[in-house]
Amino acid sequence: MVLPWLTTSQFFEHAGPLRDVEFAGWDSSERSLREALEHHRVLPPEHYLAHGEYLDRVMIRQAPPHGLILREQVERLRSDITDFKGLYPGTHPVLVNLLPACREADLSECRSLGMLYAQADAALFPDLAYVLAAISEGVPVVNFTSNTVESPLVADEAVKTRVPLCGRDAKTGQTYLKVVLASALKARGLQVDGWYSLNILGNEDGKNLMDPGRGAGKLANKTELLDEILGYKVGERYGVPTHKVVIDYYPPRGDCKEAWDVIDFAGLFGLPMSLRLNLQARDSVLAAPMAIDLAWWMVCLHMAGRSGPVPELGFYFKKPVGVNPPVTFQDQLDELGRLSSFCLGKTNG
Repeated sequence: MVLPWLTTSQFFEHAGPLRDVEFAGWDSSERSLREALEHHRVLPPEHYLAHGEYLDRVMIRQAPPHGLILREQVERLRSDITDFKGLYPGTHPVLVNLLPACREADLSECRSLGMLYAQADAALFPDLAYVLAAISEGVPVVNFTSNTVESPLVADEAVKTRVPLCGRDAKTGQTYLKVVLASALKARGLQVDGWYSLNILGNEDGKNLMDPGRGAGKLANKTELLDEILGYKVGERYGVPTHKVVIDYYPPRGDCKEAWDVIDFAGLFGLPMSLRLNLQARDSVLAAPMAIDLAWWMVCLHMAGRSGPVPELGFYFKKPVGVNPPVTFQDQLDELGRLSSFCLGKTNG
């Protein structure tokens, strides 16, 4: 959960003190940050050993225990957020939800906070308490995960407290390239006949997604996105979907995930063609800059007066929340440009 930079927006050339970044948050592990870096082997030691003093200063609180009901968790987290604000006065806090994927559950029937607190099982919605606590404290929210927390009620509460929120399920590697390629094929009028995607990764995320219930939301987000871009169901002529997405836990890969794509498409006269793509990437190294980018966007949008879901940030997500999010790659870039102009106009006006 982060207070964090945006790399390309013109806004940040005029940001002044907003360039300073501090971090704080929660974890269920009792390891220090330095111990966690060593354990997970995401970075070689030479990239973090010189920053040990800074790492030791980062405030990490224990996550609320599972035995607490939702309301108790929210109150405890609100108290922590107050402490974080006191620790870093003058900053613009943002909550970045980085919790593991959990089982899908539906919150849409909850029409009031009272009903939500009475009916929502905190064990089924581990990140809901964090989101509610942040919104209650006027803190914008980035939902980097595949977990569905942006129910109509949560979105309404964000509007009431005048905070922006964005999500869901950041696209860091394979799905990002899938959007680029699918948009390019659509622009050329090439019919996609099938698309097979395999992901192998050996980190805790990969291990967690092996649980079918926990991986269902992630797989759905990865799969539905293609039909939305193309405007038709891939595999329609076969009577079954031919867009397949597989995630497999393979410990030797660690945080260095690998993705394979087989793309079958047709050109003039329906003649078949095919494309193979192999991506070898570092999961956390791709994700971390995006999380910080999104936190900066939330700071800017909050300062500019935006509240509720921000669909214009669809560039970053597999399942962007809000009304009519941009779908193709070019539309997503165009929306980012317009959003940047909005922020500049509001803050410079």
